[in-house]
Amino acid sequence: MAFKSGFITIIGRPNVGKSTLLNLLTGEKVAIMSNKPQTTRHTIRTVLTTEEYQMIFVDTPGIHKPKNKLGEYMMQEALSTFEGVDLILFMVDANDKNIGPGDNIIIEELDKAGVPVVLLINKVDMVEKSSILPLIAQFNEAYEFEEIVPISASDARTKDQVLEIIQNLLPEGDMYYPEDMLTDQHEKVLAQELIREKLLHLLSDEVPHGIGVEVIGFKEKSQKKIIEIDANIYCEKESHKGIIIGKDGKVLKRVGTLARHDMERLFDSKVFLKLWVKVKDDWRNSDFMLNELGYKKDK
Repeated sequence: MAFKSGFITIIGRPNVGKSTLLNLLTGEKVAIMSNKPQTTRHTIRTVLTTEEYQMIFVDTPGIHKPKNKLGEYMMQEALSTFEGVDLILFMVDANDKNIGPGDNIIIEELDKAGVPVVLLINKVDMVEKSSILPLIAQFNEAYEFEEIVPISASDARTKDQVLEIIQNLLPEGDMYYPEDMLTDQHEKVLAQELIREKLLHLLSDEVPHGIGVEVIGFKEKSQKKIIEIDANIYCEKESHKGIIIGKDGKVLKRVGTLARHDMERLFDSKVFLKLWVKVKDDWRNSDFMLNELGYKKDK
């Protein structure tokens, strides 16, 4: 078979399992995962290369109705990935009984993309099999998908199944990236996202969405295989600052420990991580802060 290559975007509403699938397919933890919606804020490109193909995956923020300037940025990011890709993986949740308003927005955009679309109905391990058939019928009526595939992104068997479908639909072509490249994300962005993931896991529901992370220092000492990272954690309320730090600093220490372990594995270096918590009122509506944290509108 001829070598195949192409860009694949993974789209869907918040919390349908896009990042879980991306990490399963690539075998690396590049996209952050959480059971809270709107976990992903950046589009993440991850490269998977074998002797037969090179797949460049684009994980996107969940498509939702924006409530602030950060939300507007995330929507712009997600919809912009429809352009210039070779295949779209549209993920929905098997727990949904009907096509929702958010899915209808996506379906309208799919018509404009002009590329093959595969519908992945995720979390089928959490529902009765008989309940999936009506949902498949609804989506079959709504759009002409290349395939409709029930999956569980947390099941290792899903990996080969989805990769085979993608390979069959990708065009023939040369590599876009070096064969040993994992992601086009800067290491500082990966560090920020790993810190934010730990905050999402450890904090109560009302706090995480008002959190931003900025890596202000990233020094590599290559001879000693040491990376020194300094990061600010921004929140919108003084009361949230206390929650993030925790009693006797326990929560912040736990965040730092968990993030550091993931960074050391990903960067293959010893990591020294320092974290500070700062209050920035309504930063999600501040153009300056969004620019500082890498959420830029001029992409």
